[in-house]
Amino acid sequence: MIKKFKDINDLSKYAADSFIEIANQSIAERGRFLVSLAGGNTPMRLYQMLGDFYKDKLDWTRAHFFWGDERCVPIDDAGNNYGQAKKVLFDKIGATNIHRVLSELAPAEAAQNYAQTLKRFADNQFEFPRFDLVLLGMGDDGHTASLFPNSPINAVLPALAVTANYQDRPANRVTLTQNVFNSSRNVLFLVSGKAKAVTLSRVLSDIYVPEELPAQRIKPIDGKLIWLVDEEAGSLL
Repeated sequence: MIKKFKDINDLSKYAADSFIEIANQSIAERGRFLVSLAGGNTPMRLYQMLGDFYKDKLDWTRAHFFWGDERCVPIDDAGNNYGQAKKVLFDKIGATNIHRVLSELAPAEAAQNYAQTLKRFADNQFEFPRFDLVLLGMGDDGHTASLFPNSPINAVLPALAVTANYQDRPANRVTLTQNVFNSSRNVLFLVSGKAKAVTLSRVLSDIYVPEELPAQRIKPIDGKLIWLVDEEAGSLL
């Protein structure tokens, strides 16, 4: 499903409403809410809204926060996804169940550690949790999380170290794999900006090239996939 919005504010408002609705339903049905957050600039407005306007709409003590990917840099580094979310969200809602990637470790060690963290929340036949909600973004090259073009497409581990440089992007990252994302109950892609219009039209086309466009690898087995795009990103759809 694709939903278009005028701008990032309208997109983020819909995402925030969906976040709270899914969270409350998950808590009512299973007693907890497991969410995997996205990094990057696009979801920051969503996190700000949740922290500023939605903090009384959810029992945050039952929410468990994870990350789809992380850079192995200090928490106070501008590129650290946990550090970004902490400032605009966690410090405001007083979140306690935060399961961050230990970004102070080397990528391989951090990935192995995170796989163990995921295993503690496994409630299905896999060694990782079935997330109630996964938030993802998409780069103008078609990557999502830290699954870059030509990255391994049949990874069996839930978390991988990313050490190869891609288009001058710093390596040393940890990413979850599509197996984890595709087992989720709900996946929301947040895509904004004119620079992503061409790639988004290709990702959503009938031409399937998952090696080249990793965002195409995300196809929940038994869950909902919704693309939230602003007018600029969706201008070619």
